[in-house]
Amino acid sequence: MAERKVEPVVVAAGSSSGATTVTTADGSELRIQPLGSGAEVGRSAVLLEFKGKTVLFDCGVHPAYSGIASLPYFDTIDTSEIDLVLVTHFHLDHCAATPFLVEKTEFSGKVVMTHPTKAIYKMLLTDFVKVSNLAPEDLLFDEQDVVNSMEKIESIDYHAEHEHSGIRYWCYNAGHVLGAAMFMVDIAGVRVLYTGDFSRQEDRHLLGAETPHVSADVVIIESTYGVQIHEPRKDRESRFCTFVHDTVKRGGRCLLPVFALGRAQELLLILDEFWMAHPELHSIPVYYASSLARKTMFVYQTYINMMNERIQRRFEVSNPFVFKHISNLKSANDIKESGPCVVVASPGMLQSGLSRELFERWCSDEKNGVMLAGYSVEGTLAKHIMTQ
Repeated sequence: MAERKVEPVVVAAGSSSGATTVTTADGSELRIQPLGSGAEVGRSAVLLEFKGKTVLFDCGVHPAYSGIASLPYFDTIDTSEIDLVLVTHFHLDHCAATPFLVEKTEFSGKVVMTHPTKAIYKMLLTDFVKVSNLAPEDLLFDEQDVVNSMEKIESIDYHAEHEHSGIRYWCYNAGHVLGAAMFMVDIAGVRVLYTGDFSRQEDRHLLGAETPHVSADVVIIESTYGVQIHEPRKDRESRFCTFVHDTVKRGGRCLLPVFALGRAQELLLILDEFWMAHPELHSIPVYYASSLARKTMFVYQTYINMMNERIQRRFEVSNPFVFKHISNLKSANDIKESGPCVVVASPGMLQSGLSRELFERWCSDEKNGVMLAGYSVEGTLAKHIMTQ
């Protein structure tokens, strides 16, 4: 067995807002500094410095804030010294500060993400600009900045090894959402694994996260649910479906606020299958309100080979993302004036948009219900509701 260059260390990404220093066998210092997501959930950005090399893992915004206040703390570092940015997946809290870093700072390094992440990144951030309720001078970046940043992003496959400026890196499937990656970085023989958000459990359409084929000396691990035990997936699905069923059967309207991409696709697969198995529900409409998700659906179809065997077998017969019992919804005005229904709408934390509009319209009627199926950060309406 090869001699270790450093005693194994695990750093929980959300556990501290200060820097952590690890001393290697030759006396060198490896420094890990959260620029975001330290003692908080949101604006993931973790800086690694070692042997004169600098890597930034993730580059996201905080969903509870807007404008400059939502950014990682770039003002505490010299962005021109960053050699490499490794973006784990397309959720805004992990990628949405990338155009700002690339186009509005002195950064001149390389940005890397997987093929599905890059494909969705452009559409997601273009939509992010359009729906931002900010004056033009307060926007972090515009649509042209998103387009320009695309030219500076390299997309890679899982497991393929690459090298940039003396930094070796490769990635593994992280589960979580399509294209999500855990990055392994090797600098001077010291290996650092950064997980980003990951899920070890296979779901309706995604594989669970891989176990890396080589050991890491330092692991920087997502710790949002680090001290919690989740109930089994089948139990969660049963509770979810029972809540929806009970709401509509009493004549209520069921609101499901979701992230437009990732969790939404999983819930839609569950709902479509549940409606198919319950003929008594066929007269009750299920709406999905996300033009962004419709635009990105071709990405899911393109990268079906990156999903699990269950969904690939279904795809051989018909496209599982063309739903039989779910209709697209363009605006709240398209919902019937009366009667039960289910609406899956973004954003997931009820900050603004259609999910917020429908919540405010329906929340005074006790027949109606809202199911918060994803994580909610401090400072959002969804988090406030969960604490009541």
